[in-house]
Amino acid sequence: MDWRMKRSKSVPKLKGSSSPTSPTDKGSKNCKLLAALRDAKIGHAYEPFPWEKKMRELLPVPEASCFLSLLLLPKAADGSNTRYNSLEDTLARADAWLLSSQASGVPVVFMNVQTEALLTKISGETAVSTVNMASLSDLAGMANASLYGFEDYHGVDIGVVRAVRLWYTPAAGEAALELRLRQGDTRLGFAISRTEEGFIYVSSVAEEGTPGVASARSGLLELHRAARRASKLLVLSRVGGEKVLPWMVSTAGNVKCFDTVSLSQKLSLHRHALRPITLHFLMWDRDLAAALPRDADVEKPPPSVLLLPSPLDVAADDLDGPGLASKDSRDSSFRFQNIDLPDSWL
Repeated sequence: MDWRMKRSKSVPKLKGSSSPTSPTDKGSKNCKLLAALRDAKIGHAYEPFPWEKKMRELLPVPEASCFLSLLLLPKAADGSNTRYNSLEDTLARADAWLLSSQASGVPVVFMNVQTEALLTKISGETAVSTVNMASLSDLAGMANASLYGFEDYHGVDIGVVRAVRLWYTPAAGEAALELRLRQGDTRLGFAISRTEEGFIYVSSVAEEGTPGVASARSGLLELHRAARRASKLLVLSRVGGEKVLPWMVSTAGNVKCFDTVSLSQKLSLHRHALRPITLHFLMWDRDLAAALPRDADVEKPPPSVLLLPSPLDVAADDLDGPGLASKDSRDSSFRFQNIDLPDSWL
């Protein structure tokens, strides 16, 4: 028998035994675990989201948000547009616009306010403050500046205008009404006006029993009466899905908003074409929209192709009362006057 076999039998290996681990080995293992823990990163992933479906089914106004905003540019301090009021002045004007809108009866509430940086090209004399990229102490000088510039090798030529973005939202969402047209309708049956804040609202609606008006079949009269009872304005927010709200204030302090005459023209074309038009209104009562009457008996007009009359072919003598007979208001289906008279109905 081989002597090596004898040796292996003489020293049997105990089951479950292992070589002892030294403290040095344990410390090395812990260091490796700590290093792995420190270097471990949580990975990224992408989850497809059905945007179109969610925007269509969940939003009160399909594919449109309820977040509304107004961008206010800093007001020019002189006629040369080289000096502008401070950021505090722009913030105060945003606050005044919102409070004035609420006092006028526009059902909106405050959401948020932020500054918005707009890049422009300026001269060195235009900048209220100059930021030297090598010195952080210059940042203190631009804390309340509406216009500041950056220094480069050729002087200050990059300017940053600090505008203010005011975010607001309807007090109780938006409600939609569909005006359905019939053959023989002579008017839509309501008048529109505009507030000094730039909102367009329904100022009067034809009463029940008024012949040849589409508003009598839509529930617009009931909604207008509810607004008056609540001391609110019936503010138009969208016409056919397009926003008709004010969206900007210029450096001169003018509110950029929508023109009532062109809006009246568009509504008038809907009447001529017998095409229904959906109007959205800012609401002040969440339960009111659900309680609006629906005219289920009115059949939608057939999708026939109609030839629209040219605005130049509509005679001014179609107007049956005092109104604006200018080139923008020749059509008898609208006459905007800023007053609550039946002759101003669309």
